[in-house]
Amino acid sequence: KHKQKTKFKMAKFYCKWCGQTNPSVSSLTAGSCSKNPDSKKHELYEGSEKSKYTCKCCGQTNPSLASLTAGSCSKSPTKKHQPAL
Repeated sequence: KHKQKTKFKMAKFYCKWCGQTNPSVSSLTAGSCSKNPDSKKHELYEGSEKSKYTCKCCGQTNPSLASLTAGSCSKSPTKKHQPAL
């Protein structure tokens, strides 16, 4: 009999301010985030993993959440792109 190998995809949780990933929500939110204007901690991005992320303020897209949130946005109150859910 052949044993079938099952590959489990590790869950990734993203910070909505900087795009950093972590396999644990508690570890992610415990870490410092220089881009969070309020608490200076990583904040969970509650959207799903996507092939491209869209700024909810201006509509710009990027395949990387980290790259999207690193960019400046003139229409955002924080002056950084904010990912839409």
